[in-house]
Amino acid sequence: MICSADSETQVKAVAEHIVETLAGEGEKAWHVEGQEGRRWVLLDYVDVVIHVFYTETREFYALESLWGDAPVVRVKDDAREIA
Repeated sequence: MICSADSETQVKAVAEHIVETLAGEGEKAWHVEGQEGRRWVLLDYVDVVIHVFYTETREFYALESLWGDAPVVRVKDDAREIA
């Protein structure tokens, strides 16, 4: 899963929310990386890997291009589209 946030503070908040929510469901991350830098946080749950990007960092790395043949599933919240 790849998502973006508009500030480094939001990157941290999104990553923490994911970790806390999944911990409440009994899921613990196998590996977490990038929390200090807050521009790209990786949450590895073995079967699912979540990348939380600062918007500009996501655009720079264009991680989606590495999986060009994979299907894209877009999710919308009330405010905007999430890819």
